[in-house]
Amino acid sequence: MKTQASALTDDFNNPLFTIEEDEEALEEDLWFLPGPFEEEPYDLPPGPRAEPPDTAVIEDWAKAEGVHAARLARVAGRLGALDDRLLRGPEGWRHRLALIEAADLSWFAGDRVSSDRLALWISMRLSGAQDNPNALARVGWAVRRLTGGPGPKADLAALLDRRDPENIAGGAERFEDRAGGWLDIMAAAAELHPITRACMGFHLWNLAGLGQHGGQMEAAVTASRIAVSDGRGAVFAPLAMGGAGGLRVSGSPTERLARWLDGMNSAILTAIRHLDDAETWSARAEGVMSQLSGRTPAALRSALTEWPLVSAPMAEALTGASRAAVQRNLAWMEERGLIREVTQQGRFRMWRIKD
Repeated sequence: MKTQASALTDDFNNPLFTIEEDEEALEEDLWFLPGPFEEEPYDLPPGPRAEPPDTAVIEDWAKAEGVHAARLARVAGRLGALDDRLLRGPEGWRHRLALIEAADLSWFAGDRVSSDRLALWISMRLSGAQDNPNALARVGWAVRRLTGGPGPKADLAALLDRRDPENIAGGAERFEDRAGGWLDIMAAAAELHPITRACMGFHLWNLAGLGQHGGQMEAAVTASRIAVSDGRGAVFAPLAMGGAGGLRVSGSPTERLARWLDGMNSAILTAIRHLDDAETWSARAEGVMSQLSGRTPAALRSALTEWPLVSAPMAEALTGASRAAVQRNLAWMEERGLIREVTQQGRFRMWRIKD
């Protein structure tokens, strides 16, 4: 039987298939795989940028504080002097400054509540047909928080009188979460000066989602409380008495802090002038009114020191005296040049101390 010749060769130097040819054949058989990747232009719109971490925000304000260190020290010194002045002065001074500051803040926030309307609303809950009740409620809240109550560090919800409703929707963002995020940033910035932290907190207020209701008013009042967190006499730091330029929202942290310090400096000086005028007038009025007997003159003098503007019904409610006694003493004080009538009308007249 004749054997069949082998198809294989024993010549290993000339193999029938090479490794490269074998790989090419295998790749051709894999027809279901995608082809080679080709560079194509990227025409998709850019996605949202990642927000910088909270520490980066704090670092920007820390740099701004370093740039304005000398100015910050000067403003802090004047705020300390105001704090000491209020600590030694009568309780009515705090209330007087709070009324003036709240009225000025209302113009900054767009409510535009005048001092006389605010005084009538706070003392007797009297308002006119032209008054906005929501605006009066917001300014009344500002007066209460500028004269006392919980601070933002202790209980921000109590300070703002805002709570999450019990039947809040499941997907709705809770106030506690927004307030917690803002408080976390403020706590992380504990190394900054209270005035710098107040400025930073004011400008981060809307970014934290806290500006839905009376945003600007709430942010300013909260910041004014933070700025004097270490004080004993002053409940708040004046921000709007000298004009609201320091509350303007624009520019870098360095620019915002510069405007904040200038505005606070002007407001503090204005507040000190108000106290100087009240103290000087009180001493002069006490000497002139020493000839009068009874408790009504002293009570009326105290009311005029505590309130920027006083009407006869207000004085009656504040002093507990009769309307006739109040009107008689107001007329006597006006004749002696101690007070002056500012409304220039026969009804709803109001008086203030005469410098």
